[in-house]
Amino acid sequence: MLDLLLTVVGVLALLVAALAGRLERLPVTGPLLGLVTGVVLGPAVLGAVDLPTVMEGHRELHEVSRILLAISVMAVALRYPLRAVRRLVKPVVLLLTVAMLGMALLSTAVAAVVLGAGLTAAVLLGAALCPTDPVLASSAVTGEKAERTVSERTRQLLSLESGGNDGLAMPLVLAAVAIAGASSGRDVLLESLWQTLGAVAFGAAAGWVGGRILRKSEERGATEHGPVLVFSLLLALFVLGAAGLLGVDDILAVFVAGLAFNGGSSADERASDAQIDEAINTFVVLPLFVVLGAMLPWEEWGELGWQGPVLVLGVLFLRRLPVLLLLKRPLSLEWRDAFFLGWFGPVGVAALFYLTLEADRLGVDPLVLSAGTLVVAASTLAHGVTTVPGLVLYRRAAGRRKGGDSGAGARP
Repeated sequence: MLDLLLTVVGVLALLVAALAGRLERLPVTGPLLGLVTGVVLGPAVLGAVDLPTVMEGHRELHEVSRILLAISVMAVALRYPLRAVRRLVKPVVLLLTVAMLGMALLSTAVAAVVLGAGLTAAVLLGAALCPTDPVLASSAVTGEKAERTVSERTRQLLSLESGGNDGLAMPLVLAAVAIAGASSGRDVLLESLWQTLGAVAFGAAAGWVGGRILRKSEERGATEHGPVLVFSLLLALFVLGAAGLLGVDDILAVFVAGLAFNGGSSADERASDAQIDEAINTFVVLPLFVVLGAMLPWEEWGELGWQGPVLVLGVLFLRRLPVLLLLKRPLSLEWRDAFFLGWFGPVGVAALFYLTLEADRLGVDPLVLSAGTLVVAASTLAHGVTTVPGLVLYRRAAGRRKGGDSGAGARP
């Protein structure tokens, strides 16, 4: 079975690489192709791959999503020059606090109303589904078409938010676990403080030291383009493992390490490091989504009945869009940017990471895990097929805005 999975993922990666230019013009993304491939190979269609469902294999899925998420947030931290990050501190902080809390509360409310399963299940779902996924969001902010279409500030905001709130969602998840009765409020507060502050301190130190080591190596001519890319990936894995041993928020630690490494490295290093992002979000995500497609809990989804599709629609349209529209003025956004950011805040690998974390801490709740994975699969589909049309609509809105401005300027 492993040989079959490796073969399929390899063929899929070759097709994505060969058709990269055409895929940018089609409503298809790498994660969506991977998910569909996994569904076809899995028990729902061909039955060629016999993997346990998410219910039985949640621990393995958690570790895979953890590694991929760490590499992805490292790539986000290296995507833009640090001076651009500094300019956006205030709006990013607003997105990581007010917006993320709003998304958690709205997701909780939707789950409580639609599923009618009580506060515990709703809070667990709301906390796990609130972070913006950097893997799925990448297709809307990277690539030649996105960079030509969407304003640089909007792309930077979405990237930095998706990198930061993946780790900062941990206190919300811990609070949800406490509400479920697994720990006291005092324990949650202490663990949240340790996880967050420890992650920031350790990540900053590790990233700064890594950047200094690489700069010294570059000054001596010992580092070439290839090793720099490998060094960034290995730094992400080192911080992930060491943060896990220290018991701090490992995803947040990796993101902070990436920012510190970004600030301590040269412009040339940063430019080459940014190339990791395209490769990660095009190829490295494929195995995870193929495996996820083969592990989807179809039977449990069927038991959700009509509530499943209604939950999906509620989360996709009410979790984020109202929050971003309300924050349009504080974030200094045009209407087109508010709608763009409000829609392209996908639920993906980060949600999968926290759903499986909750299952590991509390034991599997079939309702929470099945409803959560349904939203993840639906978001992968919805944001995959709307990326190209969304970029077209954004370009048209920008064109109308420019036309209106020039017309206004021509009036006497």
